[in-house]
Amino acid sequence: GQVGPGESRMNRAVVIRTTAGLVAYLRDVVGEGPRIVIGYDARHGSAAFARDTAAVADAAGCEALVLPGLLPTPVLAFAVRHLDADAGVMVTASHNPPADNGYKVYLGGRAAEGPGRGVQIVPPADADIAAAIAAAPAADAVPRSDQGVRQLGDEITAAYLRRATALTTAHRQRLTVVLTPMHGVGGDVAQRALEATGFVDLHLVTQQATPDPDFPTVAFPNPEEPGAIDLALARARETDADLVIALDPDADRCSVAIPTGSGGWRQLSGDEVGALLGEAAAVRAVAENPSAPGALACSVVSSRLLARIAEHHGLRHATTLTGFKWIARVDGLVFGYEEAIGYCTDPGAVRDKDGITAALRVVDLAAALADDGRTLQDALDDLARRHGLYATAPVTFRVEHLSSIAPALARLRSAPPKTLAGSPVTQIVDLADGIPELDLGPTEGLLLLTAADDRVVVRPSGTEPKLKCYLEVVLPCAGDAAVPRDEASARLSALASDVTVAVGL
Repeated sequence: GQVGPGESRMNRAVVIRTTAGLVAYLRDVVGEGPRIVIGYDARHGSAAFARDTAAVADAAGCEALVLPGLLPTPVLAFAVRHLDADAGVMVTASHNPPADNGYKVYLGGRAAEGPGRGVQIVPPADADIAAAIAAAPAADAVPRSDQGVRQLGDEITAAYLRRATALTTAHRQRLTVVLTPMHGVGGDVAQRALEATGFVDLHLVTQQATPDPDFPTVAFPNPEEPGAIDLALARARETDADLVIALDPDADRCSVAIPTGSGGWRQLSGDEVGALLGEAAAVRAVAENPSAPGALACSVVSSRLLARIAEHHGLRHATTLTGFKWIARVDGLVFGYEEAIGYCTDPGAVRDKDGITAALRVVDLAAALADDGRTLQDALDDLARRHGLYATAPVTFRVEHLSSIAPALARLRSAPPKTLAGSPVTQIVDLADGIPELDLGPTEGLLLLTAADDRVVVRPSGTEPKLKCYLEVVLPCAGDAAVPRDEASARLSALASDVTVAVGL
């Protein structure tokens, strides 16, 4: 929420009581002396909120470990597992507007089991923690101390970088890459990671390279927003780059843009990057463990292509609720993603989305293709010819008041469209009832399928005042025929028009 006074906003009092509740929960679950690792970004209030978190934890008898300075969320997620911490707290609002901040909780160590170790909280832990917060005393009555708080050094970042850079391989081709951290805290770690590979000529977008909580060059600090990567694209044209990598402010998301020739550039969708990384992950998994290669996973709003890729390579596929708190706890996970440019590329080390390792994986893949005179676009075309062209696009309605979202969903439930893009709607799934055949629990939203195999998912955003619609069309593509991207684009536009009418916002 916004930084400001009151129980429904982010401020020191809320953070102090929240930490008191978290600590009480941990002591109930694991006993005395829980270990908590704490990280923070450059947003307004982040450093103070992190200090208060550590002080409350220390006074309650916890082992409070604080990351050294402004660091990305993936480093905190890595630290939870690397240090065998019982919990992790990251103070960040990720890609939300400048006025916001937030408090993200992971459970690990003795407080979580199996694939859930080091993942963000889910039921029933979230409700139990919320109850403990509600029972906490007023903030000025919560004890605080910094006597036992331990400030960690660069050894955590160094360990993260050793693990991350081991994901890449040597290549003949040296790529020119433009990187923007979008005024966030990922620039230094991402630069160190990319330069350590030795095959990247790296160019930072200087106007966005330094952490700045006001995000002065962008309307919204999200690489997906229109215009957000314009400065990066300009730098790419200046340097004749091979690739643009854009991180969100806490570096847990990664966007990719590729050249289209004659000075043009195209920003890949989250689903396109997910398919590229999923294909590469499947190939690696089969090579490393042919008898049990593991699972690929994506959220219910992400493209169905990943399931086809998993089936082709003999891997399991899991469809989850939105959010990496669900994706990252899939048993046997080797790769997971959701269309909102989030990718879990190394679940053995980071059980969350990680924009830095995603960037490394993309650059590594692009360099491997370049060794053979090919591009990321060629790899996407290969997937289309093997599985059909799965094309996706979002339609997003940003609302002033959250109260306007429920009536829009109610209208859809009571009077759903009979056709979409000229094709009859054949199935309507109310996600509030769950999807038992996918082992998918209930969530707010609707899923519509058409006779043409188009799909629309409508749901409220979990982090912003938005109603989001996820569109997907599937077109056949075989042999050496041209991939029908223009036809898919036209069909997505028709879907978008019909959905906009149906939603009525």
